[in-house]
Amino acid sequence: MKIVTNSQELPAGCAFIPTMGALHEGHGSLFAIGKTRAENVVASIFVNPLQFEKSEDLEKYPRTPDRDIDLAEKFGVTHLWLPTQKEIYPAGYKTLSAGNLGTIYEGASRPGHFDGVVTVVRRLLDLVKPKFAIFGEKDFQQLTLIRSIAGSVEIISAPTIRENDGLAMSSRNARLAPDEREAASIIYKALQSGKSLQGMREILASEPLFTLDYLEAIDDETFAAPTNMSVNVRVIVAGWINQVRLIDNMAVRIESLK
Repeated sequence: MKIVTNSQELPAGCAFIPTMGALHEGHGSLFAIGKTRAENVVASIFVNPLQFEKSEDLEKYPRTPDRDIDLAEKFGVTHLWLPTQKEIYPAGYKTLSAGNLGTIYEGASRPGHFDGVVTVVRRLLDLVKPKFAIFGEKDFQQLTLIRSIAGSVEIISAPTIRENDGLAMSSRNARLAPDEREAASIIYKALQSGKSLQGMREILASEPLFTLDYLEAIDDETFAAPTNMSVNVRVIVAGWINQVRLIDNMAVRIESLK
C-alpha cells in the first residue's frame, strides 16, 4: 500500500472510498468491495471541517492513524491518500448547496452539515477522478445526496455492517462508555421489531439513556412519506446517547408499519 499526500500521485479510474478516518470493519467492507471493482483501490482520510456544526465536535472526532493504516492495508487498499486542507479547500473554493433534501431529517438537526458533505465529496471526486465510489447505506440521506452530485462517477452502495448486537458500526461508537454502548443496541431492537412506527418509538423510549430525534418512514427514492405506490420503504432513525449522535435505517415492508 502506498501512502500519498498529493492527489496527482493517484491512479485515475480507480475504486474510491472517502473516509474521515477512525476506520472500522464497516470501512473494511467498502474497501473489499472496491477490490472487486478495480485493480487500484484508493481510500482517503480527511476530517472535513465543513460538516461539523460545532468546533468541539470536530475536536472530539476520533483519530486513530496507526490503526487506520493497518486496516486499510488489510482490506486491500492500494493507495491511502492523506490530503492537505490546502489541496481540498484552496483559496476561492465555493461551498455547494445540498438543496431541499439537505434541510430535512439530518439536515434539520445539523444545519449546513450536508452542504459540507456534498462540497467535500464533489471536491474529492474531482481530484481523484475515480470510475467508482463506494458508500455505505448507514448514512442513507448522505448516500442519496452524493448520488445527485456524482456526475459520471458510478456510486456503489454497500449494506450497513453491524456489531454482534446489531448496532451499526460507526467511528462515533468509540466515544460511548460501556453502559452507553450497551444501551445503543436499542436502536437495532426497535428497527427489527416488526412493529409500527409507534411501536418502535415505544421500544426506543424504554431506554432512558437514549434521546430520540426522529424516527420516520420514507419512500427511499423521494424521502417523502411512503404511499401504496412506493417501491421501496425505509425507516430512518436518529438520536443521542450522552451527546453522541447515532443514526441508522432499515428497509421495511409498508404493510408492517400499519
